[in-house]
Amino acid sequence: MKRLFPDLRKKRLAALLALLFSLVLLPVSALAETSGKVEQWLERLGPALNATSYRGVFVYARGDQVHSMRITHRFRDGVVDERLVMQDGGAGEIVRKGSDVVCVLPDQGRFRLEQVIPSGPFADVFNRKFMPVGRWYEAHMMGQDRVAGYDAVRIALTAKDNNRYSYQLWLEKRSGLLVKSQVQGASGQVLEHFQFTSLEITNDIHDDEFKINTEGREISGKLGPGGVRVGAESKHRLNDWELGWRPAGFIASAIPQAPKGHAVAYSDGLATFSVFVEPAGHLKMPQGASRIGATTVYTHDLMSGGKQFLVTVVGEIPPEAARRVAESVRMQDRTQAGAS
Repeated sequence: MKRLFPDLRKKRLAALLALLFSLVLLPVSALAETSGKVEQWLERLGPALNATSYRGVFVYARGDQVHSMRITHRFRDGVVDERLVMQDGGAGEIVRKGSDVVCVLPDQGRFRLEQVIPSGPFADVFNRKFMPVGRWYEAHMMGQDRVAGYDAVRIALTAKDNNRYSYQLWLEKRSGLLVKSQVQGASGQVLEHFQFTSLEITNDIHDDEFKINTEGREISGKLGPGGVRVGAESKHRLNDWELGWRPAGFIASAIPQAPKGHAVAYSDGLATFSVFVEPAGHLKMPQGASRIGATTVYTHDLMSGGKQFLVTVVGEIPPEAARRVAESVRMQDRTQAGAS
């Protein structure tokens, strides 16, 4: 069921922000020779996500929404520094220095991270070990192209089932930086589109390029080893609920911090989705699916042990898959006994 993207409660939005702090644009490393096999390009996706330094401007289209952002990304001495600045729709920026992240929200205008930060293979919300995407996608070299003044190779990743989307990736030939991508639905329609409009790949990036210049409300966070802000108690919450079903190939890969509920992120190596479970309280939320581009939000009420819980699935999976995930959540006895 399609409808407009719902206004989430503040506490659940805060949980999503904690997760989406990490959904910053990250490069992928690849081989320099276009004659190499597609597997040789893909096997470098995970191990060297951050290893290119660059500055540029990219355009990101999700559904009927189009955003432009300026990015500066530096990898030096094993540490990632990054700054993302909105170019339209109100001032706002995200600055990452190592594991520390600061998001500056604008005083005016609507600013939702999940609407402007690309998702998919350049999101570092899954672990750094490359997952065997060849089991879930057909990979093909599609030739060469030119993007933002750089020569690139084009790779198609076609989903083998209806529980995930397909991808087109353009990788800069020398560095392997992701310079363009598309997320495609089952019929080939483009759901999300990302592309650099200007780009400079360089190691000459100075510290002052990562200073916060936007005035507004700041939200700070700290990223764990997998790139996701992790709460101190999160490891003890994994047994509070369980999934009865999830798409083949998706494994639990990160534990985003949620202020009151329980959350786990899942990935198949390219696509990701997160499941948030929390006591429903007295506020009723609309049930069903909303979608912006390739990002689905599915909410579901769950009654268990005489108590009501709210299940939210957020990620780049089709609405039907998100529904099956949400409706498969089952609470465990110790949560029911302890939730009061």
